[in-house]
Amino acid sequence: MAQPNKVVTDIFAPFQDYINAEQDIREEIRNILKCIEKFLREIHTSLQIIHCEMNCAQVHTSCLKARQLFEEVTREFDNLDKIIPSGQYYRYNDHWRYATQRLCFLAALVVFLEQGILIDKVTAAKILGVHEKQNIHLDLEDYLMGMLNLATELSRLAVNSVTYGDYSRPLQISRFVAQLNAGFRLLNLKNDSLRKRFDALKYDVKKIEEVVYDLSIRGLVQTSDADSTQNDNQSVAQ
Repeated sequence: MAQPNKVVTDIFAPFQDYINAEQDIREEIRNILKCIEKFLREIHTSLQIIHCEMNCAQVHTSCLKARQLFEEVTREFDNLDKIIPSGQYYRYNDHWRYATQRLCFLAALVVFLEQGILIDKVTAAKILGVHEKQNIHLDLEDYLMGMLNLATELSRLAVNSVTYGDYSRPLQISRFVAQLNAGFRLLNLKNDSLRKRFDALKYDVKKIEEVVYDLSIRGLVQTSDADSTQNDNQSVAQ
């Protein structure tokens, strides 16, 4: 077999160093991501209490625990920011994109449970610990995916709230998700995955509206409140 000449060797020899360095970075990312995903699972588990009972003290405790775990997440994103080469965020971000979307959703759920409002992108980035970092940031797509995941979780909460006798919660959720849906309708989404996920939002809205309707015909909520919620939803949709 012919041996490569010196010119070819000089060209290709440095490539292996580049490949090795990139593999080392990806391995470090995977190690950090293992920790992030561990905290993600713990946050999600701590917040599942809302589907069992809506005890204010327990929900407050769960949100507090989630906040503490998010502090651990921010430290891991600090470590991630240090190893990502400048200007190469999009070369590596597929490693942590799914985790970021899930963390955005959980941060939004905490804020909803605490204040009943929609988290904004900057606040989400601060809770995750990626705000104003040098080499990583919160993608708009990841934030929006997180909000769509929130709508699905809240539709589940609307159903479960009824099972443990909290009939006002579905009304609150219905108004909130209707406003979220209206916000998304202001966007001309081109991204395929985001567009498909947004198309599923209408089923979450419908599911919640059915819960509110069922409560109203059973006389479990004030008719005026249910009618007001339905009217708000219709006006928001328009």
